[in-house]
Amino acid sequence: MDLISFISVIAVFFVVFALCEPAADKLRMPYTVLLAIVGTLLGTMALIVTTGPTSDLLGPAAAAILDLPIRSNVFIYVLLPTLLFQVALGLNVRRMLDDWVPIVLMAILAVIVATFVIGFALLPFTNIPLVACLMLGAIVATTDPSAVVSIFRNTSAPLRLSRIVEGESLLNDAAAIALYGFFLTFVMWGVPNPTFYDALVQFPALIVGGIAFGWLTGYLGSLVMARLDGRPTAQLSISVALAYLTYIIGDQIVGVSGVIATVVSGLTLNWLAPGRLSPGSWTYLREVWDSLSHWATSFIFVLAAILVPRLMADARLTDVMLIGVVIVAAFVARGFMLFGLLPLLSWMKVSPRVELPYRLIIMWGGLRGAVTLALALAVTESARVPAQIQREVGIVATGFVLFTLLVQGTTLRWLIGKLKLDRLSPLDQALSNQVVAVALQNVREDMSKTTQRHELDKEVVRSEAKAFAARLDTALERTEAAEETGDRDRVTLGLVALAGRERDMILESFREQLLSARLVEHMLSDVDRVIESTRAAGRTGYRDAGRQSLGRVPRYKLAIRLHNWFGLSGLLTNMTADRFEILLNQRLILSDLHDYIDSKIKRIHGKRVAEILHEALKRREEETRKALNGLQLQYPSYAADMERRFIRRTALRLEEQEYQVFFSDRLIGREVHAKLVHGIQEERRRLDLRPRLDLAMEKTEFTRRFPIFGEMDDVQREQLVRALKTRYAEPGEVLMRRGDVARNVYFIASGAVEVEIASQRYRLGRGEIFGELALLTRRPRRGHITAITHCTLLYLDEAAFRKLLGRNSQLRATVQETAERRGTTLEF
Repeated sequence: MDLISFISVIAVFFVVFALCEPAADKLRMPYTVLLAIVGTLLGTMALIVTTGPTSDLLGPAAAAILDLPIRSNVFIYVLLPTLLFQVALGLNVRRMLDDWVPIVLMAILAVIVATFVIGFALLPFTNIPLVACLMLGAIVATTDPSAVVSIFRNTSAPLRLSRIVEGESLLNDAAAIALYGFFLTFVMWGVPNPTFYDALVQFPALIVGGIAFGWLTGYLGSLVMARLDGRPTAQLSISVALAYLTYIIGDQIVGVSGVIATVVSGLTLNWLAPGRLSPGSWTYLREVWDSLSHWATSFIFVLAAILVPRLMADARLTDVMLIGVVIVAAFVARGFMLFGLLPLLSWMKVSPRVELPYRLIIMWGGLRGAVTLALALAVTESARVPAQIQREVGIVATGFVLFTLLVQGTTLRWLIGKLKLDRLSPLDQALSNQVVAVALQNVREDMSKTTQRHELDKEVVRSEAKAFAARLDTALERTEAAEETGDRDRVTLGLVALAGRERDMILESFREQLLSARLVEHMLSDVDRVIESTRAAGRTGYRDAGRQSLGRVPRYKLAIRLHNWFGLSGLLTNMTADRFEILLNQRLILSDLHDYIDSKIKRIHGKRVAEILHEALKRREEETRKALNGLQLQYPSYAADMERRFIRRTALRLEEQEYQVFFSDRLIGREVHAKLVHGIQEERRRLDLRPRLDLAMEKTEFTRRFPIFGEMDDVQREQLVRALKTRYAEPGEVLMRRGDVARNVYFIASGAVEVEIASQRYRLGRGEIFGELALLTRRPRRGHITAITHCTLLYLDEAAFRKLLGRNSQLRATVQETAERRGTTLEF
């Protein structure tokens, strides 16, 4: 095929892509399914034309389509890396971590189950060996739920469910390709068969090695891209090279799973790059990758579908029976996952509960696509695979893909309608009615002024006003009919709207460069959790999700252990600094939301609901303020540095706005404006380097402010700081139990604890100590002590505390006074 013909066919395909998008919307059909249908028709027509009476007229065009160099390597090495990398870049990794258990099990275990169920189901009906049946099972086990995800996003399906489906689609390709490659070696001539050792060691090594290699390339790629900040096209070039080099080097040179390596590399870049690239560069990078992925997806489905007529040309009645066996077995395997394993995970509380209608949709929406066809094509191209296996794999896999696309794909929206998943929930319908009524009332007022100002014909105005009034009356009637919604549901709707506005304000802060992309994604993940929880549990869900966003994530405990046990404070320092910045911005955003309640929500839901929303918002503000105050008390000097940095960034934003006004008013020219903006960008780059959080220095600062350590000199204070260890406690965590053997004395750096002795209860706060009496008297602890807020505690073991007590008269006096107050005699 000559170059000009090749370019011409590719250009025609771009036209087909453009026309299929609006056609898919009009036909209410997934875009990828329509592309597959068009590709199949093109392939069929090309075969008919080249052998029919019109071959002289249309033969060159048909030949150009049939002569396209469509090989399995084109799909696997040219198009697949783009898809994998873009999906990994577009995922909300932090929210995915909330559901990693069901995602991993659904992706990996589902593929394994489907492989063996399909393989053993085929064995009685075919003459090919079991390993070939299992290879075919692996080929057809990978789903392509991208079309289903897009439909879910346009319905009232939970976002959490969509995330699970997306995560499954990203990982099951890797698992299926790895299994396919493993079984392929059994059926190829001249290739040593894997041993049991290979299955137990080398196969998992492909997975683990792919994860390690992908993380390494993603980390190095983020470092290189950070050095190119300010040059978005150069960063884009690095990211494209990263996707392909990770895939090819991992697969061909390192000997690991290239698919898994590419996925992990994209996830690593997704995690690290937002904190190292400017907001504009990161946004540009993701937008371009979205376009690249769209084109890659389109080419994959069209090119793969063109192959369908050729792969199915030799099909017989017995092959149709085999396709039917695969269809039934695939549904059985998927049904086991959705109606057996997933409910079990929900019962074990490691997965969200998935309603029956959603599980039915996921089951029917298990579409197979280009990856299945590409793997089947790779088998038919291999000279080392017996001809009988080539033939059956090609026909059965292609027929199964056709069934999923032409039967399941075209009826998916119909099934969603039948299950009533395309309808608004009662809450959303009530909100829609209220919004329409309020909007139409505002429009009527504005239109009245407009018609008067333009002196329009009175008869025309009266006619239109009458029609508009009828529409408004209908809207008001629907609103009145929905009054039975009740205050509780109105509050839920108001809280959802409030959280939605919070999300918009976070994005505004990002656009104004007050927040880095990394922190924005963290905050957006938190507010998305608030929205989902509020929709599910109303005011209680809003409160619980808000508190959860203030809590320390599990990684914080790991960071604390690394700091306390090994002296590695890097992770703890970064997480604490992130928490400072997030809380500072969240406090301001929450305070600004009160105006939104009064200006917008109050008009729709009324005064009573607005008062409840103000109360709920004030509670979140207070909890955020307490969390921030705790950090400020714990790290006073660093808190001051972070506040200075925040003020400077805000001043730079305002300064840039002033320069833009001067430029818009023609008071300064383009050259002057560019010079001024460049200066602001340089200052922003300097501010992007956050102040260094020195945990040891902060501990020293704490000891200076602690009254009982006031008489210490610098040498003694340095010795104390080295001896003090840190413990972080969550609200409700038990710090000491009655009857425990005393081993440590605690100093409260921030937070508060509750002490229960006998029937008495009292609180201890910042600057106070506990646990010293039981340690000094060597008696079991009499009190039960619980953290009632997030606490930072510094503690000493018995030897260090007695040594400190011996040289600190003020501490001895404090301990003696406490002992006398509790009726205990101490002898030092």
